[in-house]
Amino acid sequence: MGKSTLFNRLTGKRLAIVDDAPGVTRDRREGDGKIADMRFRVIDTAGLEDVHDESLESRMRDQTEIALNEADVALMMFDARIGITPVDKHFSGLLRKSKTPVILIANKCERGAGEAGRLEAYELGLGEPVAVSSEHGEGIDALYDALKPYFDRAKKNKNSFKSSDFGDEDDDDDDDAVRKRPLQMAIVGRPNVGKSTLVNCLLGSERMLTGPEAGITRDSIAIPWKYKGRAINLIDTAGLRRKSRVVDKVEYLSTNDTRRAIDFSQVSVLVLDGEDMLEKQDLTIAGSVIDEGRALVIAVNKWDIIKDKKEAMQKLEDRLQTSLPQVRGVPIVTISAQKGKGIDKLMDAVFDVFEVWNRRVSTGQLNRWLEQVLHDHQPPLVSGRRVKVRYITQPKTRPPTFALFVSHTKGLPESYQRYLANALREDFELWGIPLRLHVRKGRNPYDNDD
Repeated sequence: MGKSTLFNRLTGKRLAIVDDAPGVTRDRREGDGKIADMRFRVIDTAGLEDVHDESLESRMRDQTEIALNEADVALMMFDARIGITPVDKHFSGLLRKSKTPVILIANKCERGAGEAGRLEAYELGLGEPVAVSSEHGEGIDALYDALKPYFDRAKKNKNSFKSSDFGDEDDDDDDDAVRKRPLQMAIVGRPNVGKSTLVNCLLGSERMLTGPEAGITRDSIAIPWKYKGRAINLIDTAGLRRKSRVVDKVEYLSTNDTRRAIDFSQVSVLVLDGEDMLEKQDLTIAGSVIDEGRALVIAVNKWDIIKDKKEAMQKLEDRLQTSLPQVRGVPIVTISAQKGKGIDKLMDAVFDVFEVWNRRVSTGQLNRWLEQVLHDHQPPLVSGRRVKVRYITQPKTRPPTFALFVSHTKGLPESYQRYLANALREDFELWGIPLRLHVRKGRNPYDNDD
């Protein structure tokens, strides 16, 4: 019908997954919208299904009703080209009973199309339908006029809300500035390992849809949250399956949305099923987080039902050491999202690894360290020559990135580069995060004899 398309139009970002298939949106997604000088919070919801049982559709309806009750004004959208359907009449009746005022939106009215359907909508008793085309951006000025009275009323009663979508952080931003912003924390993993249950546990409310059905979450939903005074954008994501198993278009879009969430995260919490830990796909997801240079925390869910905990943990640590040697010391926290156990330890691990991910080592410290390392272990000879290692600095954090200047780059074996990277990690306690070491040709600016 176009709800998610209008959501993306108002937020100015492709945040919500859009597809012609009905029922793509399930959880409610929030974003910062604007039209001209008007700034507001906009919530994309699933369609109102006339279902009251234990089904997924009924739980989706509950989420929509929560959003409706929280809103200052609701936008009811219908397809003007089709005209008013019995379902539109049914739900307009429900909306008339709601305390939330309603603006009727006639969608797909580009270039005057759907005028007959728009006029037909007067019979719903919700006032004049606003003609828009969410896909083409037409009619947004008319929507501005319709929203303005509610915006002015809400502005008198409420403070404006800061952005809680995926961050627009620049990796080159000042370290202190980054720490003052909400921490971007993505919850990732395979389908049905308990990601949404963990999000609900952290929030202390049934914010995300959960259930036995695999693949309930489709959009990556960013939710503003505070833990012990620290602002966090908590991002629930769709489960990631092997590429060969992704054949459905909507799942393909969900997968891309999850990878985008990882790209914009600062810390990704990889949720594992305690009964089935570190499958190949778990390692693939962990690798994606590391390749993007993001900090990683592993949360082993359903730990309360594991019988031999010592053996299970040993197997997990052995597998990590073998399969993820490039990020030695990744924090592992055992939790039960269903029972709320291990949550404080999980958040402590998130904050700790975030600090390490932001760690900066002074140039003086680095070069004193380099002098000692070279004294203990010189680079090997290559073709009878030894590369002269001149100087090291850290040009950036997030993740810690080091530039090593040498006399010629081709003569420094990869094995020696790994030795230096491991020594950096160990001596400066850079555990559990990606670490980058770039070899550059250049002279030491502090060496006057060179």
